[in-house]
Amino acid sequence: MRASPRAHWIAVATVCAGAFMGQLDASIVSLALPPMQKEFGASAGSVQWVALSYLLTLVALVAPVGRVSDWLGRKSVYVYGFGVFTVASLLCALAPNLTTLIIFRVLQAVGAAMLQANSVALIATAVPRDSLSKAIGVQGAAQAIGLALGPTVGGLLVSLGDWRLIFAVNIPFGIIGITAGWFLLPQSQSLAERTRFDRLGLALFVPSIVLLVLALSFVGHPGIAALWPIAGGALALTIGAVFLVRSRRTPHPLIDLRLFASRTFSTGIVSGLLSYAVLFGVLFAVPMASAHLQSAATTGLVLTILPVTLALVAPIAGYLGDRNGPRLVTSIGMLIAAIGLALIGALGSSLWGLIVGLVVLGIGSGVFTPANNASIMASAPRRQSGAASGILNMTRGLGTAFGVTAATLAVGYAAGAADLARGMSIAMYGFCVAALVAALACVFGGGARRT
Repeated sequence: MRASPRAHWIAVATVCAGAFMGQLDASIVSLALPPMQKEFGASAGSVQWVALSYLLTLVALVAPVGRVSDWLGRKSVYVYGFGVFTVASLLCALAPNLTTLIIFRVLQAVGAAMLQANSVALIATAVPRDSLSKAIGVQGAAQAIGLALGPTVGGLLVSLGDWRLIFAVNIPFGIIGITAGWFLLPQSQSLAERTRFDRLGLALFVPSIVLLVLALSFVGHPGIAALWPIAGGALALTIGAVFLVRSRRTPHPLIDLRLFASRTFSTGIVSGLLSYAVLFGVLFAVPMASAHLQSAATTGLVLTILPVTLALVAPIAGYLGDRNGPRLVTSIGMLIAAIGLALIGALGSSLWGLIVGLVVLGIGSGVFTPANNASIMASAPRRQSGAASGILNMTRGLGTAFGVTAATLAVGYAAGAADLARGMSIAMYGFCVAALVAALACVFGGGARRT
């Protein structure tokens, strides 16, 4: 395998299996929450922790796991992560009650963190630099397809049997992924020097991230006083500040802040976070804002336009990034995304206007993401590829939380002033404001990326 001229593309294909499964599992669970609530006789707030516990664990652990994989070997952590994910999926399918299911979802997220922390790192260390954007574009396409198919596959499996099938389906794919990873992925050659593990750093980092995501998740949540998200966010920022100060002073920090000394790395991370916030904010806002335009089934079909367009564009955009460099391609991608969001804001009151805006936004996101991710990984030393990949994947989770929160606040606030919208429906008026705010965020991200 190592001698094959196609060895690096075989490694990319292997990593794509994990990327696809990770995004599929993240989006498939939402359709199973109502059947879980009915079977367990639980409240909607309790069942929500099936999804929330997974997100919290994944976002909190993916960066630390990336750091550890630079010591232990990225292939080993990736393959064992697939094993943890597969076993946890079986346990979730057999869970006798809601509490047990949530515990097994946390275990599943640990496996997903081991997968995601190393997916881009394995590509970055296996693929030649002149093909890196294209390879990451292919991986991004696999993630987008998983995200797009999640609700459809979830609905089909729930209708065929019950919610347990959405976890059971991971088992055969997991076995294939473990086998392929063991035989087809290259061993890590450039490992970081093993140092003392920063336990205190981990004890500060995890609660700061968990509190931040929780605070963002509960903004505007019915039944929760506004004071609680504010207090949680303030506590998260305080603990995070202590973590950053300590990381600058300790010789072997959990997250090496020297990575952010590279302007390419730091601006790429900020722009990536904004792009994920925009992408997932739109995916959250569309069902809220377009309920009066079409049925829930039609809305779900319309939503798939965004990730499918992203999946089609990403490999081509990756090739352009390799040919022309990331700076031009990422700036163009951000500009196209901003145009798409502006179109949604201006034309989103009609179904076809919404479709056109989503297509343009998908093109912009597909152009931006591969080149941006490739530039981030190229700017990090190879021995720290796992740490850089973990930080990169953490921004996806944080971007999701920020995007959903921003969309919720914008839609809710604008809906309160709907009488100024000259007959426009409350929901669509709020969504237009959310889309235009997201467009401004895209423009800012593009400007930051050019510096």
